[in-house]
Amino acid sequence: MTPHLISIYALAAMFVIATIWPINMGVLAFVGAFLVGTLLAGQTTNEIIAGFPGGLFLTLVGITWLFALAQNNGTIDWLVRMAVRAVRGRIAAIPWIMFVISALLTAVGAVSPGAVAIVAPIALGFAFRYQISPLLMGLMVVHGAQAGGFSPISIYGGITNRVVEKAGLPLSPMTTFAASFGVNAAVALLLFMVLGGRALMKAQTATVAPVKVPHVQITKPATGPQIFGDSEAEALSRRIGEEGGGESNRLVAEVEEGNQPDGTLYQIVTLVGLALLAILVLAFKLDIGFVSLTIGLVLSLWNPTMQKRAMAQVAWPEIMLITGVSTYVAVLEHMGTIDFVGSSVAGLASPLLAALVLCFVGAVVSAFASSTAVLGSLIPLAVPFLQSGTGVGAIGFIAAMAVASTIVDVSPFSTNGALVLANASGTDRQAFFKKLLNYGALVTVVAPVVLWLLFIVLPG
Repeated sequence: MTPHLISIYALAAMFVIATIWPINMGVLAFVGAFLVGTLLAGQTTNEIIAGFPGGLFLTLVGITWLFALAQNNGTIDWLVRMAVRAVRGRIAAIPWIMFVISALLTAVGAVSPGAVAIVAPIALGFAFRYQISPLLMGLMVVHGAQAGGFSPISIYGGITNRVVEKAGLPLSPMTTFAASFGVNAAVALLLFMVLGGRALMKAQTATVAPVKVPHVQITKPATGPQIFGDSEAEALSRRIGEEGGGESNRLVAEVEEGNQPDGTLYQIVTLVGLALLAILVLAFKLDIGFVSLTIGLVLSLWNPTMQKRAMAQVAWPEIMLITGVSTYVAVLEHMGTIDFVGSSVAGLASPLLAALVLCFVGAVVSAFASSTAVLGSLIPLAVPFLQSGTGVGAIGFIAAMAVASTIVDVSPFSTNGALVLANASGTDRQAFFKKLLNYGALVTVVAPVVLWLLFIVLPG
């Protein structure tokens, strides 16, 4: 067996292990990079570490830290409550408001599961109160999160755009974003019409009873003195901690995050900061990692107590996964595996058929594994295929591949689908699971073909 095949099988094994057991795939990828790099590629550890995506790491940390600050100071809760109050008597608007909120959260940098975790309980609460299809509400939330997922300042968008830019391929971030938003919005409209939306449009109530919108904690922050990196504080014994207030965690619990009044000056400044982030990155092409960290620092200096737990709420598992897979892909590039796979795919009888196969692989794998891992590994594998003069447009293919690898997150085996299922407490869980499963299977089979036709075949 050749080293190329061994490295590919190792990558496949990582997906399988991370799917079956609750093991972060990033850890598997880092270990895989070390073993494959040293044993098969003849690399030193310094050479392997050189493949670590420092820029992407900075982007992910900055975005998720800024979003954690916005969550902790009540800005996100405030936005959700404003949207809920805007419904008034328009029952048919409720699913679309949930769609827009989810899209907005991921577009400004929230991880997709985080956005779904915030909105899904609220959306399904509306569904049960006003006899709206729970399946419709759950799917609107997931498709909304995926619709905003490829904005130029989002996590998915950052991963995809950096891979394409590094490969020297034509880059159009707004095309990928528009493709993702347009396809997910079209699917949401179709679901709205099929799952009772027409009846909702005829329904009208004078007043919509208020639905409580509590703070939703999407991550449990680490607590205790260790988050400050203070060696003296870390040396505090349990006894000393108890003497200080009953438990050592009291050292960082002066402020209860997410329990803030609405419309405070601090929240308004946070919204201005998020808008400024978009302007500086999109209009002035500044680095999103440094800009988000700068804005976050300003917010932290404004209210140092509020930000204490934010760093522990950074999406470290996702960052570990993304950077680990990227490091492993760098090892594959060094040993020529990327070119080997690209040449093999390009060698198929039809380049269009090869593009369809890649879209299917992305959809199927992502339905059971992490979409971020798929984007970080399969798009680089397709780069040589796009560079080989097959006639397949790079911009259209990247758009099709990106959307195909994320739209299937409605599957109950994915994080987003599982979050919707977990919040469907007012319905038959088994029946709801079957509906999600059937819909996820349908999307996994149909979406790659439709996206292939829309973005690859027709433009060609």
